[in-house]
Amino acid sequence: MSETDKIEAAVFRRLLEHLDSRSDVQNIELMNLAGFCRNCLSKWYMAAAQEQGVTVDYDQARERVYGMPYGEWKDQHQTPATPEQLAAFEQSKPAD
Repeated sequence: MSETDKIEAAVFRRLLEHLDSRSDVQNIELMNLAGFCRNCLSKWYMAAAQEQGVTVDYDQARERVYGMPYGEWKDQHQTPATPEQLAAFEQSKPAD
């Protein structure tokens, strides 16, 4: 593993730690502000694994990103999106 790979892996782990420490920040808030969320990271993780010839399904990838099964995280931390959050999300979508 190259030094760059080691650094990038450490940064990814730090990002996951940061997101874990901010479980109060909802995915829709991340999407509205940054254009990605924990689920996006899970999909990217799954795609990167596939590029390396490793099979990781979506549930496994989400467990890696969320630090627990998604259903547990959702029960413990997810709140319903507000009408304002949903409206901002709809406005941030690219036009078809």
